[in-house]
Amino acid sequence: MQSTLRENVAAIIGAAPEEIPGDANLVYLGVGSLEMMRLVTKMRRQGITLDFSELAADPTLDAWERHLREAVR
Repeated sequence: MQSTLRENVAAIIGAAPEEIPGDANLVYLGVGSLEMMRLVTKMRRQGITLDFSELAADPTLDAWERHLREAVR
């Protein structure tokens, strides 16, 4: 599921998944609030509940992957 998250973010910013550092600020890379909401909605459709405010508070892949791991427990 983490690779899917990375792939989704990469598609949003137009980069290869492996090029995105885990600690890079995704807002600075082009992930805005609308893209975050779309990602949250996409994950919900897959049965995974992510909280938009948590993603917005710490917009890095490392943090988002941590939230994702907690959500699928």
